[in-house]
Amino acid sequence: MQVKLSMHDLSKYVIILTGATDGLGKEMAKILTGFNPKRLILPIRNKEKGDDLIEYIKSSDGVINNVEIWEMDLEDLQSVKNFANKFINEVGELHLLFNNAGIWNNNRIIKTKDNLESQFQVNHLAPFLLTLLLLDTMKKSVSAELPGKIAFTTSKAYKLGEIDFDNLNLEKGAYWNPLKAYGNTKLMNVIVSRELGRIIQNENIKTYAAHPGTSLTNIGYASGIFMRLLMLNTTKTIGNTAEQGAINILHPVLSSENKESGKYYNQGIEEEPNKIAKDQELAKKLWDVSEKILKDHGMI
Repeated sequence: MQVKLSMHDLSKYVIILTGATDGLGKEMAKILTGFNPKRLILPIRNKEKGDDLIEYIKSSDGVINNVEIWEMDLEDLQSVKNFANKFINEVGELHLLFNNAGIWNNNRIIKTKDNLESQFQVNHLAPFLLTLLLLDTMKKSVSAELPGKIAFTTSKAYKLGEIDFDNLNLEKGAYWNPLKAYGNTKLMNVIVSRELGRIIQNENIKTYAAHPGTSLTNIGYASGIFMRLLMLNTTKTIGNTAEQGAINILHPVLSSENKESGKYYNQGIEEEPNKIAKDQELAKKLWDVSEKILKDHGMI
């Protein structure tokens, strides 16, 4: 069953959406512009792709008056911190944060400027940093009448993941299973969403981890037929359009029915996560280890 997205009035909402230049994020950006957001800020690392995104929204009859393209590179933690500082100083209010950007590396280890494995940084650590840096701003911006939402785009591949605190950079054993390495970071998304929801349960903020379903977007094509076949095998389905995948992420976040925080959604429908994703001791350790790495890099 495919979920549908009703119209929403987001005229009071300031929104940040990462990963908006391709695939699901591109469709999410287009849909959100149709809901008249107060401000929709799209962090990108490639200005040319940012320009193409604006043209895509315009060609789809989208309104771009409240859309802003800002610079940020998730493979550079300082760039994330610079973005957050600029946002706090120049905008100062936030209601919806979509940590949507993600990458897949096929059979090889790629290091970032921060000397961290790129999937670990882009899919987990950088959005974790962005969320931490902007959390106080969101707390000050929201209310019971105007609640805040923080969403992490995850994947059903999280079920193949594990958290090896001695091998977060995958330097031991490397990529014997690329999907599992990707799944590790998607498991981190589910865990962080749940742990963050627990930590801020008394605030007017809800957290979500959403699997959009299989959509053969650039993340799949960039990795060749092996990745595409694995994605299809993982979800047991031929897949969704990018637009439906975008709807599957947006639906649980924008719906007024989802009152509980930290829930996992499979193609827009709430689903109980597996045992490891609900391990409270593991969640606390992942949170603490992630904070320590960021402190060691001078980010928090």
